[in-house]
Amino acid sequence: MSDTTAQPALPDRLSVNPRSPHHVEAIFEFDIGITVNGKERFDVEEYCISEGWVKVPSHKALDRRGQPLMITVKGTVEAFYK
Repeated sequence: MSDTTAQPALPDRLSVNPRSPHHVEAIFEFDIGITVNGKERFDVEEYCISEGWVKVPSHKALDRRGQPLMITVKGTVEAFYK
């Protein structure tokens, strides 16, 4: 049951939102993981490895379009395939 499809290289910046210019559909065919400061995060919406930040949704606050507000968490960011 080996997958013969090669995994594309993970970009420096990636977003889950399809409206973002940093969204790459081919990446999301595979499971990816994000670690921030040594802890794996499961709620990451966008990340940038070179600048060292991730954006996660706030729990209750919404913007005027009804989307959750994003909180920026800074630190050492690593992206990997699971």
